[in-house]
Amino acid sequence: MTSIRTVSVTVELAEYIEEASTREDEVWRRLREETSSMPAGGMQIGADQARLLGWLVRLTGARRALEIGTFTGASALAVAQALPEDGRLVACDLSDEWTSIARRYWSEAGVRHKIDLRLGPALDTLAQLRGEGAGFFDFAFIDADKEPIWSYLEGVLALLRGGGLIAVDNTLWGGEVADRDARDPDTRAIDAFNRRVTDDPRVDSVQLTVGDGVTLLRKL
Repeated sequence: MTSIRTVSVTVELAEYIEEASTREDEVWRRLREETSSMPAGGMQIGADQARLLGWLVRLTGARRALEIGTFTGASALAVAQALPEDGRLVACDLSDEWTSIARRYWSEAGVRHKIDLRLGPALDTLAQLRGEGAGFFDFAFIDADKEPIWSYLEGVLALLRGGGLIAVDNTLWGGEVADRDARDPDTRAIDAFNRRVTDDPRVDSVQLTVGDGVTLLRKL
């Protein structure tokens, strides 16, 4: 059997990637630093993931985007900056406290007008969007609680145009998905998602080892 050359992403290599190949503007850097100082700061995406999201939005020419899980707004900022001036992002989150930080930086970056923040359970918001006849989205990012991850996917697929792209975060879950003894609900939900989505005829998928694992899905 031919061996496959792979790279283990050490702390040193992750720092190298960030330094050598990731650009971030001043507003995004300060948002990341403020969030890192918070007790829940580990939930924010990395600079490499933010760059990937913006690149995907520009690559696909997306004009309408949807986000499930906003936290302090780093991913929304990356997406909104990549959208055209008349583009719109619907951002879904439960926390007014966390998103108050997001709104401050969105305003500073000059993209607040592109973002429609919806506070409340994301599944309820997805249902509301369908009821509003919101039309179809071009791009979506799912980065929220893990147990309902499949329900989030179903809700987003119902609002995504054919050929639209979904990015799902944390699909490697610190490597715990490969641990057969890991039985906590989050790990089990992500593992089930990974195995199920591979055979879903509605999407074409690829899993990337960026950050904590990012799975990209194209709606067929």
